[in-house]
Amino acid sequence: MVDVAIFAAGCFWGVEDVFLNQPGVITTRVGYCGGHMANPTYRDVCSGDTGHAEAVEVTFDPQQITYDMLLSLFWECHDPTQLNRQGPDFGEQYRSAIFYHDESQKAAACLSRDTLESRHLFRRSIVTQIVPAAVFWEAEAYHQKYHQKNGGGCGF
Repeated sequence: MVDVAIFAAGCFWGVEDVFLNQPGVITTRVGYCGGHMANPTYRDVCSGDTGHAEAVEVTFDPQQITYDMLLSLFWECHDPTQLNRQGPDFGEQYRSAIFYHDESQKAAACLSRDTLESRHLFRRSIVTQIVPAAVFWEAEAYHQKYHQKNGGGCGF
């Protein structure tokens, strides 16, 4: 049995790197989620007019890596207090979001966010959206496993 999670935490190249080689992660793919345009391209999403976030779809074996473990990686790999930006990248497409597939994922995401907030680990409040999963549109082939194919990385 496999499960799927979708996370947005800034530029999808670096976010994909965080999940790519984790034991229990079967595959990752980068794309666009949460917008209103069908079949968006990278250019469309970068225009800021589609409402999509750059996101990573993670297919995983919950017997080897739990959704809670994936949530921990998500929170650690970016600053969830930055609204519509991560580092030098800014715009709605770089927002922090968890796209849940069922009530179990929603509850886990909300609990993990609330737990972090209660620990006051950040100077500002968490602005991460926790919203139902929308259609995930796979990004162009050259974006898939980008750092793996082209070198580089985001230093996570």
